[in-house]
Formats: sequence, structure tokens, C-alpha cells
Amino acid sequence: MTLLRTPLYDLSADLKARFTEFSGWEMPVQYSGIKQEHQAVREAAGMFDISHMGKFLLRGTGVLAALQQLVPSDLSRLQSGAAQYTVLLNPQGGIIDDLIIYDQGVDADGAERVAIIVNAATTDKDKAWMLKHLPSSHIEFEDSSRDRALIAVQGPEAVAQLQHLIVEDLSQVGRFGHLEGTVLGQPAFLARTGYTGEDGFEVMVSPKTGQDLWTALLEKGVIPCGLGARDTLRLEAAMALYGQDISDRTTPLEAGLKWLVHLDGAGEFIGRSILEQQTTQGLEKRLVGLQMERRNIARHDYPVLHEDAPVGIVTSGTLSPTLGYPVALAYVPVALAKVGQPLAVEIRGKAYPAQVVKKPFYKRKNS
Repeated sequence: MTLLRTPLYDLSADLKARFTEFSGWEMPVQYSGIKQEHQAVREAAGMFDISHMGKFLLRGTGVLAALQQLVPSDLSRLQSGAAQYTVLLNPQGGIIDDLIIYDQGVDADGAERVAIIVNAATTDKDKAWMLKHLPSSHIEFEDSSRDRALIAVQGPEAVAQLQHLIVEDLSQVGRFGHLEGTVLGQPAFLARTGYTGEDGFEVMVSPKTGQDLWTALLEKGVIPCGLGARDTLRLEAAMALYGQDISDRTTPLEAGLKWLVHLDGAGEFIGRSILEQQTTQGLEKRLVGLQMERRNIARHDYPVLHEDAPVGIVTSGTLSPTLGYPVALAYVPVALAKVGQPLAVEIRGKAYPAQVVKKPFYKRKNS
């Protein structure tokens, strides 16, 4: 199979990045090293090529109202320049994907404009689901996934480093805010969002402008980072990875995403009856944070044990570079999901102690 390459592939190759296959794309997994890249984002600024992500642009009448039928979050709360992290649900309440919906306001013709960023692995699935359920008669759907570069600049110094290259005042953009601005003299979509637990922006531009922006940030000392550091950073912040921590077999309530479910305001949406049932009758399982002892790392699909019996499954795990000890996410029965609950994880046939701890494992200062 021929792997897809982003507009920034050659620039990463010039930096001697190590590449890996990811969702049909040939993506950099690391440059200088996962630990160094992770530390750069926690202490200064790092940048990620996330051009493989799905990028949809919707325009027409009643766009948000139509999207409301697909997600459990109340989109009527959205205002122009704001965004909502949410999930697409199937009729069983399972998560088709997690995504961000950006309200870009109304254009000169009076049409609503909405941008949506989805996961690379689910781009085609999400597109098919939306096209099936959105009224094509008055909503235009543009798939710009391969027509735009997308760069995430993250870390305590990310906004300051990016500001040098942008006309607009980024300090006026709040968390999950966004605007259409000017990067290196070219049009850009800038959103104060990220997947690292740090402050920063995700910048969507043309392929050529993306290449120029990457080079300019590199010259300013922003550290290029790969998928390896992206994974350790998001896990420390307890951010879910689709296909591991969340899937079409887990509901947002089970995944600890209750804050996305607005049963009082969202109206009717696909999967609502299941979430109502879980709200009234309770859950059987819940995604929890685990802390391991010493350097025993719990990996994806390792069994979680209680009194020597398997009771759950690890979805993600790593040795936290920031905290210095292993952390993991796992689904366990609700009765065993309380903070402080002692458990164990089976690693290569042997049980190692674990404890349920509060999420996120890491939280940045002033957040």
C-alpha cells in the first residue's frame, strides 16, 4: 500500500525524522527523541505536523442545527469565533469519532460557515456518516483534508513564538476560540486548541504557507515533535485516543466525557436514548486513571486485575516523562472506579500493583 504524505513530509525528512505508518499516512514518530520533544512542549514550545487530520468545511443554512442531531453537546451555546469539542454517536450511543466543531459565523450571503476537524483514521467514515445525515439540499460539504496543511504549536512559549509571524493579536483569542488571520502575509485559520495539555494554537493554511511557517518556526527555535511525544503528552493530560480509549463500543459517559453530554439542551440526537438509560440506571464500566508502582508500564490491552481476577482492560499506558512514573487509562467496573482503589495489571503473566488516581495525571499551571 502506498502511504500518503503531508505537505511537510520533505521538511521532516530533511531533519532526519524517523517515520511510521499511521492511519494510511507516513508520519514522523520522532525527530531528536521522544523525551526531548516532550520536555520542549512542557517547558518551551514544540510543533507538530498534523496535516493528516480530517478537515471539513460546511456552508449553508441551518448547519449547526443539522449537526445538533449527530452530537450530544448543545451547539446552540456556540457563538461565532467559538468551538465545541464533542463526539459523533451511533444509535447504540457508541463514539464514531471525537471532533471539534468551529463556528465561523455568517458570510456576506447570510450562510452559516462551520469548520470541523476529525481524526485521520476516521476521516472517510466521518464524512460518509455526515453526508448520510446532513441535508445536502441546503448544506455544502467540502472535504479539504488533503488540500490544507495543519500545524500545532504547543507549549508555554508557543503563543509568543507564533505571534511574531501573525498580524492579529493572539492574546485576544481565548481557549477554544479561533479566527481567520494572516500568517506570513497569507490567509490562515488559527484555533487555540491542542492535544498536549499545554496552551497553543493549531494553524490551518495552504500547503506552501505551511511549509514556510514550519521553516520560520524552526528558525525561531521551536522544536519539531513527532507522534511519539504527541502520545505521551496527551496521555499525561488524560486526553482520549480514538480507537484505544474511546470507540464505537464505548459511550461518552463510560469514557468520562459526561461534560460533553447536554441532555437538557441538546434536543434529539442519535444515541440519546442510550445515554438517558445510562444516566438513570447507572454505568457498568468507566474509564479511569491508573498509577503503577516503580517502572512497571501498563500497555494497551493488558488485563486489569482485582483479587487476582480479570476485571478490566488497559487502553493506554506509558512511563510519564514529566512525572517520572508509569500512568495508564483503563476500563474497570464502576464499583472499582473510585480514586484510591487498589488494583493490579498483568504484565507478561505477572500481576503488578496499580491504584486508581484522579485524572488528568498532569495539569499545566494557570490552566
